[in-house]
Order: sequence, then C-alpha cells, then structure tokens
Amino acid sequence: MNLPNKLTLLRVIMIPFFLVFMLTDLMGENGKYIALTIFALASFTDFLDGYIARKQHLVTNFGKFMDPLADKLLVCSTLIAFIQMNKISSVIVIIIVSRELIISGFRVIAADNGVVLAASYWGKFKTASQMVMIILLILDIQTPAFALLENIFIYLALILTIVSLIDYLIKNLSVLSERSNK
Repeated sequence: MNLPNKLTLLRVIMIPFFLVFMLTDLMGENGKYIALTIFALASFTDFLDGYIARKQHLVTNFGKFMDPLADKLLVCSTLIAFIQMNKISSVIVIIIVSRELIISGFRVIAADNGVVLAASYWGKFKTASQMVMIILLILDIQTPAFALLENIFIYLALILTIVSLIDYLIKNLSVLSERSNK
C-alpha cells in the first residue's frame, strides 16, 4: 500500500476519534480543541494524499475509490454530529448529504462507462465553505458576531452545495443517457 493510500486510511481512522472528542465531555472544554485539531489534520491528509499521488504518479484504483469516500465520511459524520449538538438544522444536513450521494452515484455510473468526471470550481468552493463552516461550528465561540459568522457560512455552504449540484448535473447529465459498455 502506497503512502497516499495510507494517508486516506488514516483519515478514515481519525473519524471515530474526532467524534469521541466532539460528542463527549471526555476532555471537558479542551475536547472541542482536540476535535478541531483532529479534523484539521484529517482535512490536511486529504490535500496531502492527493498531492503526493499526483506528484509521484501513485494514483491507484483504491485511492480513486477511497479518497472521496473518506472525505464524505469525514464531512457527513461531522454534520450529523452537529445535528445531535443542535448546531445545524437537519434539513441543511440532508441537502448536503443528498448532494454528496447524488454526485457519488453519477461518478459510479460514469466510471462504469469509462468516463472520468472532474471536480468543478463550484465543487471546490463548496468544499472550502463547508470546511470553514465546520471549523467555526467546532470552535463555537459564544459572541453575537461569531454566531453571525457561523450562520453566514452555514448558508453559504448550503447555497454552494445546491449551485455545485446543479452545475454538476447540467455538465454531466449525458452520463445517464450513455449506454453501458457491458
């Protein structure tokens, strides 16, 4: 197993530890800072594994499958934890998770037809806004200005989720009409 794939697996392994510190009082107030550190490190492994895989030509089928799955597991589990913590509306989380499932489905169909669907800039903006939103919600600084900033990023992430889904569907709708090569 190459280094990028090990980093991807490390990201998946970090998720339960992140959730323990997010959802319990195991470390008191410090738990959220430990959770934030784990989330930041897990997010960094996403950048790092992709960079190394491309730079050193270590792209594998395992990595193509597991890397996006690891990202979705990290983000979706975090958002679901936020519902339990009353930090975000379940409707918003359902929309975000639904978008991820729809895109994953499209990618499976495209891959089955030998088509690679590249990420768009809208998808990259969506991901960046979600990461900032998650960091803000983990920090949860109790001031009116910070609460406003959290809400701005929650709705920005929601809007970019919808826009990136629409963009993706418009650009890739032909994938659904293509015949399978089987």
